[in-house]
This record gives sequence, structure tokens and C-alpha cells, in this order.
Amino acid sequence: MFKKILIANRGEIALRIQRACREMGIQSVVVYSEADREAKYVKLADEAVCIGPPPSAQSYLNMPAIISAAEVTDAEAIHPGYGFLSENADFAERVERSGFVFIGPTPDAIRTMGDKVAAKQAMLKSGVPCVPGSEGALPDDPKEIIKIARSIGYPVIIKAAGGGGGRGMRVVHTEAPLINAVQTTRAEAGAAFGNPAVYMEKFLENPRHIEIQVLADTHRNAVWLGERDCSMQRRHQKIIEEAPAPGIPRRTIERIGDRCAAACKKIGYRGAGTFEFLFEDGEFYFIEMNTRVQVEHPVTEMVTGIDIVQMQIRVAAGEKLPFTQRSLQMRGHAIECRVNAEDPYKFTPSPGRITVWHPPGGPGVRVDSHAYTNYFVPPNYDSMIGKIIVHGDTREQALARMRTALSETVVEGILTNIPLHRELMADARFVEGGTSIHYLEGWMAQRQR
Repeated sequence: MFKKILIANRGEIALRIQRACREMGIQSVVVYSEADREAKYVKLADEAVCIGPPPSAQSYLNMPAIISAAEVTDAEAIHPGYGFLSENADFAERVERSGFVFIGPTPDAIRTMGDKVAAKQAMLKSGVPCVPGSEGALPDDPKEIIKIARSIGYPVIIKAAGGGGGRGMRVVHTEAPLINAVQTTRAEAGAAFGNPAVYMEKFLENPRHIEIQVLADTHRNAVWLGERDCSMQRRHQKIIEEAPAPGIPRRTIERIGDRCAAACKKIGYRGAGTFEFLFEDGEFYFIEMNTRVQVEHPVTEMVTGIDIVQMQIRVAAGEKLPFTQRSLQMRGHAIECRVNAEDPYKFTPSPGRITVWHPPGGPGVRVDSHAYTNYFVPPNYDSMIGKIIVHGDTREQALARMRTALSETVVEGILTNIPLHRELMADARFVEGGTSIHYLEGWMAQRQR
């Protein structure tokens, strides 16, 4: 087992990884930008290294600075968390070339699954169902593009092959705007991801977003840890997640979960990963794989009792998974609300000093957050400042616990989206379960009338 791990991230995930290390008796090194000097995990770290000024490009995305920090502190491995460099194959390669262990998949696996076109082809070969669409990147010939769209059937969605986070996507309902939409998305993709390749898929009108959590080791063992429903989204950004997904038969979930675990073995995957699907009319359609720990991993931890971050570390150190698929048991229901420093209805960021921070407690309540009273939320990064996670024996109990937890939470000095969560926890359609990925935006539009 490693003696010292460098955490190449910030915010709540840096604290989460630090806690996993502490529990395992591993020393942690955190890197931080000047904007994060006062962060809780910086104060709690065994060692902390400032790697640059506030802009991400000069700090959390600065590969040489991160690797230098690992060298000067004698760290043995680097955990990238999520976001920033976590799915950057070049970074994973540089980490390993520099003599450190990258706590994540191999650079080759990140490359394959990070390119949406290559990922789709790998999944089709592994028997994982995909959304009907173009075979590979779209050609340059407009006539060919029109032919592909006609064969798929409108509406279609144009997506960046190297995209993510809801960027580089465009829905096209008729033939007239198709070519212009492809060209615009190509230009966007080239600017945002350095890869102008785009592909086309059938646009599903009313799907749910269901994902399967997997863990794989270097001894050809792979398991899936149940599913999560992440359909409460705004502009492709998740707001509420839960496990298990309400209203989907277990047999249907088990069938897709087994295929995901088999695909991991086929592509030689290692570590934690998530297969993301659209689910409509009883069918699953693969959309992408995230080759890292997810923001919403706690809901899976709550229903399985497995520490996913510790498993990432154990697998990276060469250990075997300590359980089999058959021995895994799901228990109860978990819900997570992402707490963002933003206007709850306009979604404009609200950085600044938190004058009061009072998180909730009680049975089955977990709060993952780096915030505290007098903490200054910097304007330079993502607005998420924490997550409230609850667990109950049933979904009804989990919903009741979340309502109680949200009613107890007090944050002053900045705006947060907690009022939005309180409303959604009382919304009849959400309480019923099984809303589509478009539900929240429709709900917001109705609310603003």
C-alpha cells in the first residue's frame, strides 16, 4: 500500500480523498492555488503545496507543477479526483512516466473511452446497447450527412467526439438547419476540446439518465455496484441523484449491469468508472463512460456500504477487489442534492464569504463539503460547495430525511440553490419518481410564467 498520495484537485472531492487516505493510514499531500489557501483540506493536510495563481490553467491544470509537487514531497501516487485533469490521458501518461502511480484507468483506456466515437464502437463490440447513430465521426460531404440523418430519423443530436459536461451538443429537428448545425458544433468542439470531430445520434424525446457504477482491478475482476438515476438536470448538469432508480425492474438493471462489468474485462479497465445511459421505453442506450470517480458516488456508497475512493486506491496499489458480484448487496435508498453557491432560480454564481454555515445531521444524513463559517467561496471555479446525502430503508424515508436535512441547513452570506431543492423535494412528479432529463427545465419554465 502507498505511504503517501498527492491529491490533484480541490473542493469537496479533495477533502473526500483526504479522509479516505487518513482512514487507510496514508499520508496526503494537497496541491492548491492561491485562491484556495484557506481551504479546510489545505489546513488538514499532512503536506500542502501551492502550485500557482487562481486561474485553473496556471494551477489545477498545470501538469508540470503538479508532478513537481509530487517529486518534492516524495508522494508515490496521484489521485486526480473528478474534473480538471481526471480524464486527461496525457496527464495519466506523464504521471506514470515520471515514476508515480496514477489512481485511475490506464492512459489507453482513458483515450478510448474519452473519445465518444471510439467509446461507442468499443461498447458495440462488447454487446452494450447504444443510441442509433452515425458509425464514427461525420464525413465532410453534406450529402452524406443528410443521408445519415434520414436513415436515423429526426430529431437528431450532433455531439462533439471529445466533448463532455453538456458542451458541444446541438439538437436538430428538421433537415433545413442540419448542415449549419454540424459546422457550428465542429467549430465549438475544436475550440473547446481541441478535437473538431462530431457524430450524430437519434435524439430521444423523453429519456431518463441512468448510470451504472463499476469497479475493476488488475486481476481481471470487474463488478457493478448498482445504478443511479441522475435525470434531474439543467443544461446537462445534474442537480439531484438517487440510487436505486425508481420504477425500473431489477432484471432489466441486472442485465445491463452484467454487460457493463463484462465490457470492463474486455477493454482491460481498472479502477472506478461509470457507464452512462439514456433509458426510454424499457431500453438502455449507452451514451458515454466517465473514467473517474463521479460527483454522485456517495449515493452508491450509501446503498452498498462500499467506499469507492478507498477501492480506487486499493486497485491502483495492485490489490484484488475484496468482493464478488454475488456477494454484493444493495440496501435501502439514497438521495443526493448538490449544494451550489448560486442564485437558486437564475443560476448565476454567488461567490463570497459564508457568514453562517450550519449543515444538517441526524440518522442517515451525510454532508460532503469543504465549506465552513467564514470560508470565502472563490469566483474562479465551479459553484458546487457541497453535497447533502441521505439514506433510508425506503425511498419514502429517504425523501422525508432529505426534506428534514434541507430544512435544517443554514447558509448565510451567499446565495445557494437550497430553496430550489426544498421545492423539488415537495414536487408531486419528483416524489412519484421516474422523471425524464427534460423535466426540470420544463418545471423551471412553468415556474417563471
